[in-house]
Amino acid sequence: MTRSEARELGMRISFGISTTDRDSVEATEEFLDKEYYESLKGEDGLFENYPEKKQIDYLKRLVNGIAQHSAELDTYVDKYSKKWEFHRISRTALAIIKVAMFEIMYMDDIPDGVSANEAVELAKKYDEPETVPFINGVLGTFIREEASQLR
Repeated sequence: MTRSEARELGMRISFGISTTDRDSVEATEEFLDKEYYESLKGEDGLFENYPEKKQIDYLKRLVNGIAQHSAELDTYVDKYSKKWEFHRISRTALAIIKVAMFEIMYMDDIPDGVSANEAVELAKKYDEPETVPFINGVLGTFIREEASQLR
């Protein structure tokens, strides 16, 4: 599994958690249960390869970090969502943005541009076309105005 695939999986797990009251640690463990994971192979190509330890560690850090910092991430999304009211942002777009923002803020080994570009690619795959430039703009402004101050 590539880092891009792990990121996509992290976005999907985070999205699922955001629609329920489930604990992120418990939900991630259940999702990564090897038997359950492998049962999804036929449904989606993303599940062809079970993640290796490095990807599992990344996924746990990402998903649990997003859950722990959700209010903080929401504040940044709201701040940089120019001309979009927070409640108007799709849950999918919000999950994608939170993945990128968490990586930018808390994962120093991932370049900011990679996080933003990967978010744009996820938006192209999972959301409406008009959401792509929105996500790109939010993350570009966030990187320019906040990222250097966070480190």
